[in-house]
Amino acid sequence: MIFNQADFESILIGETSMRRKIPSSSALQAFEAAARHGSFARAAEELARTEGAVSRQIARLEAFLGAVLFERVGNRVRLAPNGARYAAQVRETLERLERDSLYLMGQPSEGASIEIAAIPTFATRWLIPRLKRFQNKHPNITVHIAERMEPFLLAGSGFDAAIHFEHPAWAGMHLHPLLEEVLVPVCSPQLLEDAGAHAPLDALPRLHRRQNPHAWQIYAQETGVTLTNSAIGARYDLHSMLIEAALAGLGVALVPRLYVGAELEQGRLVTPWPEGKTIAKNFCLVLPERIELSEGPVRAFATWILDEARGATTG
Repeated sequence: MIFNQADFESILIGETSMRRKIPSSSALQAFEAAARHGSFARAAEELARTEGAVSRQIARLEAFLGAVLFERVGNRVRLAPNGARYAAQVRETLERLERDSLYLMGQPSEGASIEIAAIPTFATRWLIPRLKRFQNKHPNITVHIAERMEPFLLAGSGFDAAIHFEHPAWAGMHLHPLLEEVLVPVCSPQLLEDAGAHAPLDALPRLHRRQNPHAWQIYAQETGVTLTNSAIGARYDLHSMLIEAALAGLGVALVPRLYVGAELEQGRLVTPWPEGKTIAKNFCLVLPERIELSEGPVRAFATWILDEARGATTG
């Protein structure tokens, strides 16, 4: 195929039009610092530049954008309305870029890493205490864990997998059952000792999880344990808070047994009452594709956590 001059010019114009319209990083840093400090001089001091250099960078940025970012009042400057909005967006972008850069700089030269989103209490009470076993088996794989309370769109999120509850929002993902959430009443031994060995549950202060206000009522119906007023008692947002409150002797907490296995074994918490009968929720591992199609590090983690969950169930 033979191209003439017009063809080449057309290609070059197309390439030019496809270039991203992004200002220089130096101009963005100068603008963000000046916006944060409200002063070109203080921005220059932070960036180790002259005030004139900062002023020129911001002038070029304004010319590039075709917008006024700062209003000049005598020798002073203040953000224009457009500048204030743009400053917040630029700050967020620069912070995210810095986080991503530091993350990449922190990767081992030999090895891999995976990003896992997890419910915070599950991560702190069940996953992290077992993670050393994964590390021993796969020393070259680093596991990063982030908190996610609600289901989210896994594709494009930056996460390789999620550990969460079964939920319709995970439609299209590959879910692997891990553990069942069954609630059990627990309290400190001292609380029982102070109340008397045979004190009924109804006579003890009860603790509630704010997101599950009917848990005690359902528990009483299932077990036949008498509770005169199932709604009375302090409320907390997280199961981890309930557990700490129970350990502190503040009352009886209705929490998943899988979160308090160590405390029950150590005698730091006791449960002289029957556990609930209803499976409150099912924990699962969420993957964007089948395990056998996942990349090696994700496949290794998925295989390991499924084995751990089976061991916890049978053990």
